[in-house]
Amino acid sequence: MKITRVLYSFGRSGFFNEDLTAIKMGAQQDGLVYRDPPVTPGFRTVVQPGQSVSIMLVLEDGSVGFGDCSDVIFAGQAGRDPLFNPDDHKAFLETDLPELLVGKSVAEFRPLAEEFDRINYKGGRLHAALRYGVTQAILHATSLANRTTIAQVVSGEYGAQMVERPIPILANCEPFDHITIDKAIVKQAALLPHGAFPNVVRDLGLKGEKLIAYVKRLVDRIQEIGERGYRPGIHLDLYGSAAELFQGDVDKMAAYFGELAEAAAPYDLYVESPAIMANRAEQIELFRALRRKIREAGLRVQLIADEWCNTLEDIREFADAQATDFVQVKTPDLGGVNNTIEALLYARQHKVGACLGGSGNETDQSTRITTQIGLACAPTFMLSKPGFGCDEAMMILSNEMNRGLVLAKLG
Repeated sequence: MKITRVLYSFGRSGFFNEDLTAIKMGAQQDGLVYRDPPVTPGFRTVVQPGQSVSIMLVLEDGSVGFGDCSDVIFAGQAGRDPLFNPDDHKAFLETDLPELLVGKSVAEFRPLAEEFDRINYKGGRLHAALRYGVTQAILHATSLANRTTIAQVVSGEYGAQMVERPIPILANCEPFDHITIDKAIVKQAALLPHGAFPNVVRDLGLKGEKLIAYVKRLVDRIQEIGERGYRPGIHLDLYGSAAELFQGDVDKMAAYFGELAEAAAPYDLYVESPAIMANRAEQIELFRALRRKIREAGLRVQLIADEWCNTLEDIREFADAQATDFVQVKTPDLGGVNNTIEALLYARQHKVGACLGGSGNETDQSTRITTQIGLACAPTFMLSKPGFGCDEAMMILSNEMNRGLVLAKLG
């Protein structure tokens, strides 16, 4: 089956892009927005609506495989590609993309996806968001051409053993949206709230007291309204704020995480991005030292790498160094979804936990496709997306997994 036409449409993503540098510098917040100007190149405002591009591949039989280009919330940070602005890529979408894909076979996913992901375009690689959306469309088209599920395509081409039951979900919540967190508790999310705590003064407190109090309140709420026997993991995404508070002192950071773990008891604590260093090598070095201190102290704390762990190469480096308990496979940052597949399989082979993550700034289609990839590649848990509303995202992931598991039994 070959591609006969390539179409595209501009659209919305599931959340916003935010200028992390401006937020960390103390931009004045006013509800959702910030009154101060942005700092990171490409941003018009500190918070602005996310955008997407839907790529549609028309096949010889008239069926259409599609995927959505989108980027992450904190674009342009810690080695990530700059903010994705669809207008900047309009010429490529209208002229170059059809020339690259029309007439190509989608009998198999991997060869065409790898070819596209590695294209040298005007002296460099295509924006990760473009590679992400186009390879989703190729994967969807391959499943249509072979009349099978996406998970079965991935399993067959990569020799991956599909899961037999749904993968645990990390609920993606705004940290101070208490109603949404209640929803995650009532719906028994495996981990929560994946809230972002990037600002030291606002989120942690100058002695770390605010975050400790937050965790204690969260534990109380789980025990107040959660069903008997419900034991979620507590997940905090710090975006480097712990290292800022303690000036990168690993001993102090580990001691603080011990206090957080005590506040989180009896639930396990997961800490993502406690530091954001200047480059990948420094990030790995700090993670290794911090992980060693946590283990020596016998703390129930699991570290998750995100910043500077963006690409397939990055994830391999973290896994090889045994620098972290989990990698966040942040799907838009890896570009082609072929890289997401390889990252998940590499983490499993090297006995490193994997969160099949991504961003609240994705779409329903990118979520469905990456969920199918999860069924084939067996991550430890998956992030609910798009958005931060919990209801819609948990529904999309849960239903896609359940459908995929039933269809896989048909052979």
